[in-house]
Amino acid sequence: MGERILTESLHGGAVLHLLLNAPPGNILDIAMISGLARILADRGGDPRLKAIMIEGSGPHFSYGASVQEHRPDKVAEMLSTFHALFRQLAGLDRILLAVVRGRCLGGGMELACFCHRVLASHDARLGQPEIHLGVLPPVASLILPRRAGQATADDLCLTGRTIDARQAAAVGIVDEVADDPRAAADAWIEEHVLPKSAAALKHAVCAVRHAWNREFFADLADVERLYLDDLMRTEDAVEGIEAFIAKRPPKWKDR
Repeated sequence: MGERILTESLHGGAVLHLLLNAPPGNILDIAMISGLARILADRGGDPRLKAIMIEGSGPHFSYGASVQEHRPDKVAEMLSTFHALFRQLAGLDRILLAVVRGRCLGGGMELACFCHRVLASHDARLGQPEIHLGVLPPVASLILPRRAGQATADDLCLTGRTIDARQAAAVGIVDEVADDPRAAADAWIEEHVLPKSAAALKHAVCAVRHAWNREFFADLADVERLYLDDLMRTEDAVEGIEAFIAKRPPKWKDR
């Protein structure tokens, strides 16, 4: 098995390109998330670094977090590892871009929506399907109201439906829809990022998201406790995960 995350330094170290390399689904399991964290710890502090671009290998960005790791014996570790990645990304104070093709679901959509700019192909499909499994998306529950408004957050998190790139752009989840989102990301970086001072950008990112990050991570701790201490003690949460893994309809007990 090859490297699950491929890295490339672009523009003399100004841009770090991270390619999730586990197609077709590029599942964000603990191993993948930990690998991203190690790379960011090793390379994210380069003073030349202005932007980090995240892309999925193959036809899809990511199907999301590992469903198997939502089981009771793994879910606490999975959530802790995943949420720590967001704290790490925020602490780097670099411009974050997501290049999205195909399916961008669950934790994959959460990772994309945390970025400052999301560029998507016309065939992109975005959604938070967790409710179908009897669980909820902690990060999306907090990011989507801030990024796209409460009505959109209610819609996607409570119905679990998937929307296309055009719809996602209309509500502010996607910033640009393009035939080639990677080329569009490169063009945006060349026009808006590369001419700027890396030091100025770092401090500007810190300033513009100062209140956003403080409130988001305080709320995330609360929602994580809700997920682990309350939701995961219900019979339906366990049933939904097991039903998905077994590829059968869930049998809800409503408790």
